[in-house]
Amino acid sequence: MEIKEILNSFKENEITIEEAQRRIELSQYEELEYAKIDHNRKKRVGIGEVVFCQGKPNEFLTKIFTSIYKENEEVLGTRATKEQYELLKKVIPNIEYNHIARILKIEKTKERIGNIAICTAGTADIPIAEEAVETAEFFGSKVEKIYDVGVAGIHRILSQREKLEKANCIIVIAGMEGALASVVAGLVKVPVIAVPTSIGYGANFGGITPLLGMLNSCSNGVSVVNIDNGYGAGYVANQINKLAEKGK
Repeated sequence: MEIKEILNSFKENEITIEEAQRRIELSQYEELEYAKIDHNRKKRVGIGEVVFCQGKPNEFLTKIFTSIYKENEEVLGTRATKEQYELLKKVIPNIEYNHIARILKIEKTKERIGNIAICTAGTADIPIAEEAVETAEFFGSKVEKIYDVGVAGIHRILSQREKLEKANCIIVIAGMEGALASVVAGLVKVPVIAVPTSIGYGANFGGITPLLGMLNSCSNGVSVVNIDNGYGAGYVANQINKLAEKGK
C-alpha cells in the first residue's frame, strides 16, 4: 500500500494513527529497479539490512552499499572479494575489509556488551569463525575467541571451561565429524549454536557429515545453522546475548 493511501485511510477514520504508523514503517524501502533497499529494517527487527556481496555485479553492489551507508552511516557486507573491496574503497574511502572473514564494513563507534564465546575445532575453520566474530561485533556484542580446540586433543577445550562458563551463548564451528558441538554443550548451561563447515576429507561430503552429526547431537541445547554460515550464527548469537544482558 502506498503512503498516500495509508494517510487517506487514516483521514477517513478507517484506521488508527498507530495502525497508520505501523503500515508506513512496513512500506518503507528504496527502489533501485534491481534491488529494494529495506531502510526500515533496523526499526522493525533491531538490525539493519546486511549486503550479501557474492555474485553481485559491480554497479549493483556500489549503489546498494552507498544507499545503505547514506541512510545508516554504517553497513556490513558478507562474502566479499578483495576486488569488491577495492571497488568500494574508491567511493567509500573509510571502508574496511577482513580478508579472512570476507567481510566488508563501515562501522560506527559503539559499545559492545555481554559475552559470546566462539570456538573452532581446527585452524581451517577460522574463516567461518571470523565471519561470525565480525557479525556479532558489528551488531554490538562482545566476543571471546577460542580457536583450535577440537576433540582430537580434548584437553584443549577442557582447559577453556572458565571462559565458556562466562559466555551468554557459544558458537561452535567444526568440520570433519563435527563432534565439538556435542562436547561443548555437555559442559555448559547456555545455548550452543553449531556451525558445520565444509572442511574435511571425502566422507565429510562438503559439510553434510558434521551437519547431520550436529543435528543428531545427544547433548541438549544445541541448535544448528547452515554449512559454513558464520554470519547466521553470529546474528543469532547476538540476539541471544542481547536478551541475556537485558534480563540481568
